[in-house]
Amino acid sequence: MSLPHPKRGRWLRLSLLLFAVILISGLGYYQYLTASKNSSSAELKTFTVQAGEGGAIISQNLEREKLIKSVVAFQLYVWRAGISSQLKPGQYSFAQNLSIREIADRLWRGPGKEREITLTFIEGWNLKQYAAYLETQRVVRADDFLVAAQKKADWWDDYKVVAGRPKTVDLEGYLFPDTYRVYRDATAEDIIRRMLHNLEQKLTPELLTEIERQGKTIHEVLTLASIVEREVSTDADRKLAADIFYKRIAAGIPLQSDATVNYVSGKGTTRPSADDLALDSLYNTYRYQGLPPGPISNPSLSAITAVIYPTPNPYYYFLTTPDGAVVYSKTHDEHVAAKAQYYP
Repeated sequence: MSLPHPKRGRWLRLSLLLFAVILISGLGYYQYLTASKNSSSAELKTFTVQAGEGGAIISQNLEREKLIKSVVAFQLYVWRAGISSQLKPGQYSFAQNLSIREIADRLWRGPGKEREITLTFIEGWNLKQYAAYLETQRVVRADDFLVAAQKKADWWDDYKVVAGRPKTVDLEGYLFPDTYRVYRDATAEDIIRRMLHNLEQKLTPELLTEIERQGKTIHEVLTLASIVEREVSTDADRKLAADIFYKRIAAGIPLQSDATVNYVSGKGTTRPSADDLALDSLYNTYRYQGLPPGPISNPSLSAITAVIYPTPNPYYYFLTTPDGAVVYSKTHDEHVAAKAQYYP
């Protein structure tokens, strides 16, 4: 019986040691690739998985979109996790700074199961402000939201509050301002549906019955409420202002709302300029009597309720002072004097 050659045994031990080092290094690098962030950027990218696509195709598409750095590491991770055949089709919104593990986990959970985000829409914001806010929150591009809110889709009429609106207007005024929890990959339509549903909940049967009893429409109420929302801020002042506007409409006096002029000009000035007041638009209530064609903002429940239940008063005019107080006047002369006092 011959003994192993000493040199051959030494080479075997060195080979095994080298293999172990390579294996450990490879595992370490694999762990690094799957756990480390792909990028320092939080910018969102839309990623779509088609039905029937497996881990191999998905990983190649992820690498092409620069969402992962290693196809091999992704494929190995989903294989070891036992989810390679369970990655769900659909549209996702991935930040570029996610790791392979995070992306694989979201693909396994499926679209709509991703991290939620809280969105707060301020009372009195208009559609453009909604859109800009959604883009800053990296949920929906501003242009996409505006297109969805202005395209007059057939499904809008699924909601009773929208069905009776004039067909020439968009959803301005109908998207209830509130705080919402939505998925990161929510679409513009998803968010709009949530807002319309919320408005239907806020307009209780009691409120709807009262609107009908008064011979008004939801559109008229929302239109005036959107103006009241932008003109005054307290519940009491809103009820007084609503009654003033109703009296002016009945008397054939233009509403002369600075807020409607700002809606046309796109400005947010306290006192519109002479050029602004001369703008030829049906939304310019200095030039045209009665209500504008539609809302100028998305009003709060406070403003909506004020328009439905206004407080009777003897005034026909009001203005808001620089410090936010509201000054009411019975006559035009009193109103002119008040303007001279606060806006000399």
